[in-house]
Amino acid sequence: MTRLLIVDDSPLMRRLLGGIFAAEGDFEIETARNGTEALDKLTAFSPDVVTLDIHMPGMDGLACLDRIMVERPCPVVMVSSLTAEGAAETLEALSLGAVAFVEKPSGPVSIEIERIAADLVATVRAAATARLSRTHRLSERLRKRGERFIAPLARISAPAGRIRRKPHQPSRKGIVLVGSSTGGPPALDALLAPLPADFPWPIVVAQHMPATFTKALAARLDRLCALSVVEVSAPVLLDAGTVYVGRGDADLILVSRPTGVMAMAAPADAAYHWHPSVDRLVSSAMAVAEPESLIGVLMTGMGADGAEAMTRLYGAGGQTIAEAEDSAVVWGMPGALVKAGGAGFVVSLRRIAARLIDLVLTA
Repeated sequence: MTRLLIVDDSPLMRRLLGGIFAAEGDFEIETARNGTEALDKLTAFSPDVVTLDIHMPGMDGLACLDRIMVERPCPVVMVSSLTAEGAAETLEALSLGAVAFVEKPSGPVSIEIERIAADLVATVRAAATARLSRTHRLSERLRKRGERFIAPLARISAPAGRIRRKPHQPSRKGIVLVGSSTGGPPALDALLAPLPADFPWPIVVAQHMPATFTKALAARLDRLCALSVVEVSAPVLLDAGTVYVGRGDADLILVSRPTGVMAMAAPADAAYHWHPSVDRLVSSAMAVAEPESLIGVLMTGMGADGAEAMTRLYGAGGQTIAEAEDSAVVWGMPGALVKAGGAGFVVSLRRIAARLIDLVLTA
């Protein structure tokens, strides 16, 4: 049985969410009305996973999440509204340590909840098995327990840092294709933040998210990175030193034009379950560029999106990197690539940027 703690100030939401998971038959469920009550139940109930509303009276979801990650880290799925404010708060929650988020129904709750039920259950199941970083906010956890935070632990928990060496211009022009899902925003931070502003290839990202969230994600990454980061909402010519984030609720494809290769948002193809689809992105890239000029990076996420297309890319002579199991929050997508024999390299998250630069330098 999976122990699930549902935290929401709405009695109706607690009842509806509890009913969805009770119907699955393999969840043991507790509920909490606010952040303070949730913290009390962390010890008494010891949940395997928590769903956490953001907006609650008293201690809100972000404050509660902050306490959970320091006092008793466990997988947390945020319940978020699809608004600009909700997007910013959700990205903040993901940076604090939340594993994933689910859409909070905006219409008649009892009707809308059924629409998202299947994805909600799948997300919570994946989160319950998620791998939390042992070093995330380690110093705060040690201080909370009254332990001394010694230098060796500080070195372990420190981020990889910005890569200082300047890449020369590779002999071949190319494109980096990145796919990620559950756990993806912090993974994108770790991949992109170390790269120098003059990174010589454009980077195109398919991150499974709604449209409101991808716009906020691109803006956040642009603030964090030396590279320029933009959301693809209209056709745009690919340029070196720029990261192109696919707009949510659509697919991101590459097309060839006389002026060069362009990225554009295309209506979501029902043949693909997740959007923006990594498989569709990689397939479109292979249609406009030689495989040897493409590098695929598949990072944390549930399911197998990207594995089939990147396996074809690898077989055709392209380079592929799969995030290693020891760092992936959910080793579904990169694990599927490895199991299919399509991963040229299997690399822990904090080393992917360095591996990427090595591959570009030798292209």
